[in-house]
Amino acid sequence: MNSIKLTKSKALTYLLSTIVCFLLNGNALATNKYLLADAMLDVNSGKLIQQPLIEISEGKIVSIQTKPSSLPANTIDLSGHTLLPGLMDMHVHLTSDAKQHGYKRLSSSLPRVTLTGVKHAKQTLLAGFTTVRNVGAPGFADVALRDAINDGDIIGPRMFVAGRSIGVTGGHCDNNLLPYLYKAKAGGVADGPWAVREKVRENIKYGASVIKFCATGGVLSKGTKVGVQQLTFEEMAALIDEAHMRGLTVAAHAHGTDGILTAIKAEVDSVEHVSFLNDEAIKLAKKKGTYFSMDIYVTEYILGEGEKAGILEESLAKERTVGKKQRDNFRKAVNAGVNMVFGSDAGVYPHGDNPKQFSRMVEFGMTPLQAIQAATINPATLLKHTDTIGSIEVGKAADIVAVKGNPLKNISLLEEIKFVMKDGVVYKQDK
Repeated sequence: MNSIKLTKSKALTYLLSTIVCFLLNGNALATNKYLLADAMLDVNSGKLIQQPLIEISEGKIVSIQTKPSSLPANTIDLSGHTLLPGLMDMHVHLTSDAKQHGYKRLSSSLPRVTLTGVKHAKQTLLAGFTTVRNVGAPGFADVALRDAINDGDIIGPRMFVAGRSIGVTGGHCDNNLLPYLYKAKAGGVADGPWAVREKVRENIKYGASVIKFCATGGVLSKGTKVGVQQLTFEEMAALIDEAHMRGLTVAAHAHGTDGILTAIKAEVDSVEHVSFLNDEAIKLAKKKGTYFSMDIYVTEYILGEGEKAGILEESLAKERTVGKKQRDNFRKAVNAGVNMVFGSDAGVYPHGDNPKQFSRMVEFGMTPLQAIQAATINPATLLKHTDTIGSIEVGKAADIVAVKGNPLKNISLLEEIKFVMKDGVVYKQDK
């Protein structure tokens, strides 16, 4: 009798252990996510892949099938949608508020702008931008923001951060709003080749992963002439050499022709704004492989909403001169085949509205595919991260967005991203 009971007990134990093992294995398999959609854009070839089934494990893409005969249990069905790689914006200021310009910005403390960046990081991610390059923030606020995102404390895009923008005394990267009495000076100010090298080293010490400097005056800075060069060739060359020696890429704010040319000659990786462009600069950029980041939507916000937001009349007058010229030169650069990346300058205008630039990029010379490539594979190449981001391929991060319809036929669909996944985590899924 006891022997029979023991046998039953062993059988029950075996049955329970089998069930537990099955459940554990099932859960392990269930950790893999699957995405099914009508189509997927291959940004390298420009082809639409029909009925893709993408398998995701531990934040990475592990397989891509087409026209599957059956669907795994843990499948997110995005029928009617087209999948694209997570979008990338190479010129944002997440800690800047579009409603606070000019003297209004003096009222915001460093802790306040950092907290504001938390809101903007979320808005940017939900707009479909899974990676950004933050080209300038006070007091390394963008470093803190990036680290908080990486640690899972807040949600936001993958961030490549510049920390403090580097520039000359009284230049576009300085604080020129206050009189001499206050001794106001931006943290990135440096004069001379050795001083700019030191500033690069200091930025890297405190967490910068890219370097940004101001090669010319700017639209929104008080007292600077937008087309005038502000660093010598020797200073730019020293700064860029120091950054490259440490493995970082460099972006140069440059509106004026001389500043654009000098930055390219000094081996800069990308030029921002690029308003007053000429044929020599285009030819040199093509030869050197330099990338242009041209914020051709922002002029509409500056001239339409800028005065209300506190933008100085001096700056509004500069934008009236710059805006049309920049758009004309955008078309010239595209037609010439210069390397281009998407750069919105969000922070000057509201975060989350980044995708509004896509339609302008198409209006002023790009095909829809070129505009999408400028926000996917091109930035990945510029940042030297083509092995991890920029396209939907096996082995890369599962950064995937979806739109309802075909963005190659209607680029404005990118203004209504329906689905956002970053590193395999779903942050947005609209019907």
